[in-house]
Amino acid sequence: MTTQAVLDPRTARLLPWLVAVAFFMQALDGTILNTALPIMAIDLGENPLRMHGVLIAYLITVAILIPASGWLADRFGSRKIFYTAIMLFCLGSLLCTQVDTLDSLIIARIIQAVGGALMMPVGRLVVLRAYPRSDLVRVMSFVTLPGLVGPLIGPTIGGWLVEYASWRWIFAINLPIGLLGAYATRKLMPDFRPAKRPRFDVAGFVLFGAFTLSIILGIESLSQDSLLAPGWLLGIAVAALTLYSLHASRSKHPLFALSLFRLRSFSVGISGTLMSRLGSGAMPFLTPLMMQVGLGHSPSVAGMSMIPLTLTGMATKPFMSGMIRRFGYRAVLSCNTLAQGGLICSMALVGPQTSLWLIIALLSLIGVANYIQFTAMGTVTLTELGDHQASSGTGLMSVTIQLSIGLAVSMAGGLLVAFNPGEGALAQPSVMDAFSMAYLSLGALTIMSTLLFLRLPRKV
Repeated sequence: MTTQAVLDPRTARLLPWLVAVAFFMQALDGTILNTALPIMAIDLGENPLRMHGVLIAYLITVAILIPASGWLADRFGSRKIFYTAIMLFCLGSLLCTQVDTLDSLIIARIIQAVGGALMMPVGRLVVLRAYPRSDLVRVMSFVTLPGLVGPLIGPTIGGWLVEYASWRWIFAINLPIGLLGAYATRKLMPDFRPAKRPRFDVAGFVLFGAFTLSIILGIESLSQDSLLAPGWLLGIAVAALTLYSLHASRSKHPLFALSLFRLRSFSVGISGTLMSRLGSGAMPFLTPLMMQVGLGHSPSVAGMSMIPLTLTGMATKPFMSGMIRRFGYRAVLSCNTLAQGGLICSMALVGPQTSLWLIIALLSLIGVANYIQFTAMGTVTLTELGDHQASSGTGLMSVTIQLSIGLAVSMAGGLLVAFNPGEGALAQPSVMDAFSMAYLSLGALTIMSTLLFLRLPRKV
């Protein structure tokens, strides 16, 4: 089997729908859970401020496994891996509906994440191989649209389900969608399997995975009274990254080529993505939690309040190209990062007396800043890559995005625990102070990342 496809008209018409449904299922799952965490915590007998492990487990697993997805598809065939990914995602979702402890929920989420880590990259790879270049923009635009719709409706659906049904339905709704997708995969998915495959960099995969796991767990454990565990974990992260750098410099086919970082726009884009997303990546976790635990709003109100965060960003799309042509990436990213950090810091001023409409207005502005940031960073990171560097560069960017969100949630959760260490009831007086300090800290880190974008050439 080759990487070239001749699709019959029916498959060519329906394949984008199959991949789009998988993208939607994962995008919905990534946002629907945030609104439900406080109610889930009560049901599981946990402190809501310590529920971020449910999100972190998923993000770590996805970040670690994404680099292996392309090789697995080439080795075992795209149809088999995509089908396995959907079934694992469904299995994890089913297990999530049956758990009664936080630890068992985290294990179920890891199983779910294994499927999620393979679904999107393999789906994207199949589309790239199945359609001619002249059709790629049209097909990819259609396939990725659900990735925008999922975050738009996810928090609201999550809020409604936990308020009027049960949080377990958040995972149960994946089952009919996933099983339908698995059936369609057997009928529609082309089975690409190239005759020649580069060797998979097992050593690089293990070292980079060790770095990803230890850096996120190390940041998350900084809220502990003792610094012994975070010290060891962060030390392991540094050692793993150092060993990976040595390995990659000598390997003929490294997992991620170090030569990519000789390109200034790529190195700035990757480092900027990692740093500037620490604030924006924590918002979908922090804000619904604050709305319910800190301000006493219902899950449905908390979910609907997140709609502007996505909707205003989507409304900004028509103006992006003209803005970048007029001012350039350096000016847009530098100014927008400052604005983004300042807006996140301003969330620290929210209190019990703050109007809900004022909060929604603030979230709307943050949504605009987020969209500008994500679009500009994603484009400038890849702008200098040659054809031979595209696969490695886009793969590293995907991993960096997942890693940055994982770090953001870890840091946000750690800050909440550090500034509100009690295990008691939700109405502790210090809980809003904890949220305020978390927003201030993450906003300040976002502002500091402005310095990275000043390294971009003025003409870029």
